[in-house]
Amino acid sequence: MTAVTDQDHTEHPEHPEHPEHLEHSGRDAGAPPRTDTASPWDDGLIARRVNGSADEEQGGAAAARTAVPQAVTPLAHDPWLRTRLDALRELVGLSRARLDNRTLAQAGRVIEESTARRRLSGQHTVVAIAGATGSGKSQLFNALAGVPVSETGVRRPTTAAPIACSWSDGAAGLIERLGIPPRLRRRPLQATADADERLRGLILVDLPDHDSAAVQHREQVDRVLGLVDAVIWVVDPEKYADAVLHERYLRPMAAHAEVMFVVLNQTDRLPGEAAEQVLDDLRRLLDEDGIVLGEYGEPGTTVLALSALTGDGVGELRESLARFVAERGAPARRISADVDVAAARLRPVYATRRRTGLSEEAREEFADRLADAVGATATGEAAERAWLRNANRACGTPWLRLWRWCQERGEPSTGRIALRGQHEEEATARQRVEQAVRTVADRASAGLPAPWALAVREAAVRGSQGLPEALDELAVHAGLPPGRPPRPGWWPLAVLVQVSMTLLQFVGGLWLLAQIIGVMAPNLGVPVLLMAIGIVGGPLVEWGCRMAARGPARRYGQEAERRLREAASGCGRARVLDPVAAELLRYQEVREQYGRVVGTGTGAGAGAGAGAGRG
Repeated sequence: MTAVTDQDHTEHPEHPEHPEHLEHSGRDAGAPPRTDTASPWDDGLIARRVNGSADEEQGGAAAARTAVPQAVTPLAHDPWLRTRLDALRELVGLSRARLDNRTLAQAGRVIEESTARRRLSGQHTVVAIAGATGSGKSQLFNALAGVPVSETGVRRPTTAAPIACSWSDGAAGLIERLGIPPRLRRRPLQATADADERLRGLILVDLPDHDSAAVQHREQVDRVLGLVDAVIWVVDPEKYADAVLHERYLRPMAAHAEVMFVVLNQTDRLPGEAAEQVLDDLRRLLDEDGIVLGEYGEPGTTVLALSALTGDGVGELRESLARFVAERGAPARRISADVDVAAARLRPVYATRRRTGLSEEAREEFADRLADAVGATATGEAAERAWLRNANRACGTPWLRLWRWCQERGEPSTGRIALRGQHEEEATARQRVEQAVRTVADRASAGLPAPWALAVREAAVRGSQGLPEALDELAVHAGLPPGRPPRPGWWPLAVLVQVSMTLLQFVGGLWLLAQIIGVMAPNLGVPVLLMAIGIVGGPLVEWGCRMAARGPARRYGQEAERRLREAASGCGRARVLDPVAAELLRYQEVREQYGRVVGTGTGAGAGAGAGAGRG
């Protein structure tokens, strides 16, 4: 029968079971020396008790068994877990430009550790035994292994470094991942082959005390707990309600309930029914921590009471571990729980209960604000007036046109006043553009988590740079077309009639003048009639043309306003709305990926980014 001890748990060479002493005594008893072809487990720390040739034969058989290489089957994730991990990886990649590394750190670690675990053996389950000082976890470790592989004692802290004990071959990669050196790796020799088979695939790790006064011990505990597949928390009747245990470890690990065991040790110290009372109170505390208890056949944390010293209840824990290891599902459940925890911490930066995005109403309001800033309505009205003015010039009487020309020539120059008004108008237009951008940014970011709302606002601000100048240039090129407005087909006829009315006035006047000077015979009726027709007909023709020109002038002004509105809307869309929509689409995509991570599918992001892609 071989025994394995720990040389790092204490530094007393005079200890009767110190590895160096035992190894030396083994050599003195005639044990074969180490060779270069020895198994990785044959690190010289296996103590050999020389009790006869039978024991030597048993030790030789064990060495031969460990020397046989075995193929390592990598861990295989089920499709559902693989989908969640792929979505988490995609989520992190899409979010790096929007979220800081600290926010994404845990999700990145989950991806890295799941990838590393997947490359290693899927036939092994790594279970850590953790507990406080004096809880008896090392004693329980030895009881489960069947041999004293982890040294116990009264000196505190007793456990200075993790010790690994594997029940089967092919575990080297997993143990190396834990950072446990070969000198701290053990192999138990079970009394019977059946006992060895029940726990085949188990890698048991004895951790330092989580409440150790040495900081490096607590760091070792935190590091290893993040890498193992499951954990057995060992508590004693005195410290089972310790706030440090519950607040620092159990409560944050509530999502890992299915890969946790909580063991109340040292029940031999409790008289009568006190053990059941303490166990019930322990269950109550675990329930307050949010840990689901595996009762009535439901998945959850297994809670047991035992005594590692007397062995009472250890067999029940061994049976539970055997079933747990035989399922080969702990690594996947651990990774799935890690994904749940990472998703829960990322929820504030992805999830929102409000419908987000830009509505058509917000887009139209933004376009209207830009159109007002660029003066689209005023431009349309100016185009309408220009069309009417052109009609009046073409169809008006010569006397009215002459009077208007004289009036325009007589108006004083107001260049300096107009220049100041132009500057004030430009400043007002710039303020309108800035207000329009702020309004559309606020509406687009409403309801978004803070990082994405900030990204939307920054995209709007970047796009607004140079927007007022671009709109001013559009007003020049897309406003009134150069030259005179187009003339309808009836204008030449109206001009001909107006010329006829003017000719009638001239003919009637000359005729009347000739009668007055005696050149022609007196006949006032005809010339006066001709003059009256010309004098009255000219304004009537002008009035009729003005009435007829209102419809075309209005359409011409509306067309000018439409062109400028479309130009301003296109400029605002290209510079502001499209970048904002791109951010909203990115958020919608990460929201959908987050939905896959938490297991709600694509429907989680259905309400996000509504209208983000519409131009």
